[in-house]
Amino acid sequence: MKNQAQTRKVSGVGIGLRSAYFSDLCGDTQVPWLEVLADQFMGSEGGLRDTLKALRDRYPMTLHGVGLSLGSADPLNPEYLNQFKALADVVQPVWVSDHLAWVSYQGEYVYDLLPLPQTPSVATYVAERIRAVQDHVGYPFLIENISSYLTYRPSTLTEAQFLQTVAEQADCGILLDVNNLYVNSINHGLNIDDYLNSLDPARIKQLHLAGYTEENKLLIDTHSKPVYPAVWALYQQVLAKFGPVPTLIEWDSDLPAWQVLEQERLKAERMML
Repeated sequence: MKNQAQTRKVSGVGIGLRSAYFSDLCGDTQVPWLEVLADQFMGSEGGLRDTLKALRDRYPMTLHGVGLSLGSADPLNPEYLNQFKALADVVQPVWVSDHLAWVSYQGEYVYDLLPLPQTPSVATYVAERIRAVQDHVGYPFLIENISSYLTYRPSTLTEAQFLQTVAEQADCGILLDVNNLYVNSINHGLNIDDYLNSLDPARIKQLHLAGYTEENKLLIDTHSKPVYPAVWALYQQVLAKFGPVPTLIEWDSDLPAWQVLEQERLKAERMML
């Protein structure tokens, strides 16, 4: 929609941009694209902004947020939106994304992605806010499924039906997080086949892979470990269903050595062939 984003595309398996890997990414790599975590770089200036621009010139990028709070009862935060847009204009993303969740109440932000009641009215509400964000930022938008640890009694839609309804009404794409889907299949007993069959393949634009942590028989989405074998198996199933969708390796804490991250990326890439 703007400058490089008009012609640049993402394909294959990319990684999340983290400052620990700046020097590796400035060297000779096979990484085809990067995802910028917006909340780590919004408001950046000087050398950090210059590094982002330099990497933007080498790699196609997407922009991923955690703070839009699309499901909150609060109005959309204009200060956050403006900073998000300013960063988007720097990195020239192919698309932007955030989560089907809420993270704020009465202006106070929490440090988790909280689930929503899965009802038609909530889907319409979130879709309207996505349209407003997309119009303001000026780039295509993807909505991501989250890991969750509770459900709401008023829900009348399955998680997949809710995700699909929001995407249809907002006319946006879906970022399908394979790890989150596996986590919820264990935590809530989701039927994975039914889930995947509920999604429109044309709306699946990106996939996420990550590692989880198990605590008291509950799976927690921590992005702090390698991808587990069960998630790799589900990834193969997703690829068989939707084709070679651009995939990202997410690793946010306890960051590994570059070589470890690259091995994860290459494994996903081999599965995609």
